[in-house]
Amino acid sequence: MPTPQAIKPPAIVQQAAAPSRMQVPQGNPLLLSHTLQELLARDTVQVELIPQKKGLFLKHVEYEVSSQRFKSSVYRRYNDFVVFQEMLLHKFPYRMVPALPPKRMLGADREFIEARRRALKRFVNLVARHPLFSEDVVLKLFLSFSGSDVQNKLKESAQCVGDEFMNCKLATRAKDFLPADIQAQFAISRELIRNIYNSFHKLRDRAERIASRAIDNAADLLIFGKELGKQEENDVVEKLNLFLDLLQSYKDLCERHEKGVLHKHQRALHKYSLMKRQMMSAAAQNREPESVEQLESRIVEQENAIQTMELRNYFSLYCLHQETQLIHVYLPLTSHILRAFVNSQIQGHKEMSKVWNDLRPKLSCLFAGPHSALTPPCSPPEDGLCPH
Repeated sequence: MPTPQAIKPPAIVQQAAAPSRMQVPQGNPLLLSHTLQELLARDTVQVELIPQKKGLFLKHVEYEVSSQRFKSSVYRRYNDFVVFQEMLLHKFPYRMVPALPPKRMLGADREFIEARRRALKRFVNLVARHPLFSEDVVLKLFLSFSGSDVQNKLKESAQCVGDEFMNCKLATRAKDFLPADIQAQFAISRELIRNIYNSFHKLRDRAERIASRAIDNAADLLIFGKELGKQEENDVVEKLNLFLDLLQSYKDLCERHEKGVLHKHQRALHKYSLMKRQMMSAAAQNREPESVEQLESRIVEQENAIQTMELRNYFSLYCLHQETQLIHVYLPLTSHILRAFVNSQIQGHKEMSKVWNDLRPKLSCLFAGPHSALTPPCSPPEDGLCPH
């Protein structure tokens, strides 16, 4: 078990939960009012393996995906999850869409397939509990549509409408609800969550090693006829992985903001600056009126594009602010994880202690006879001759 100095996340969590970091006026639609219990109660989705051989050589893996909320059970393949995630990114580019585990075409052993199943289960549960995703038709289709062409159904439902910016009534007014220091808050929150991720990543690695040792210990003690429970450590590791998946989706969202909307906005401004210079040069050189009008028309189009990008940039920050709040809603989960981690170690050591204590009284009479101790065998004489 790690030493107390090695478990640092609780202190970080307390720092992250400080309400002063994300304060905005009351009544602001920017504020989220969800609790962790409400999010967890939205749905619980199970993902189970259904190996099925198709063709002579290829063996595809199917999953049975069961939703408590929709009371549904459907069969899905890995590519269905891929299309589902793509449609979420298409409709909600400014939200935390979790990453999928990698697809491994050849040489997928049982351990890899089981790890991917667990990752897919974490993915779909994070999506099903997200305030926006949980109310979207794409999620309902994925969890309840039992037809054979679920991928086309998902694409049709997502591509017939625009993204969240096009459909949100508050999108063009997002700037009005943002704090004045939103850029500074974003930078602070991003660094803070990065530190939390790194700390819990280290803790997850240690918990995995402890779980692996617990499995080995349980196997070793079977020789004494004792079976140790080892499910607790695996549950802790899985909960840590769920929390890390959430934090990773936030990190990915921050990158999409900087490399997507922000970068496009800067390029548009640069292009607009070049057009203005061309316009000034054309006016100075007394060019043909038609060419000047064409340039003016292009400048107007570019101004409209820049205005749209500015609105998208503020809406992206608006969504980022809400997703940051969502991270804070999930932070109390870390205390439950750490408590379960500590309890699993206490219980494991108690069980091992009981095994050894039960074994100790049996050792005192292991080779004892009914009346006296056994006489140890005599060593042969040095000359090798047996005595008469």
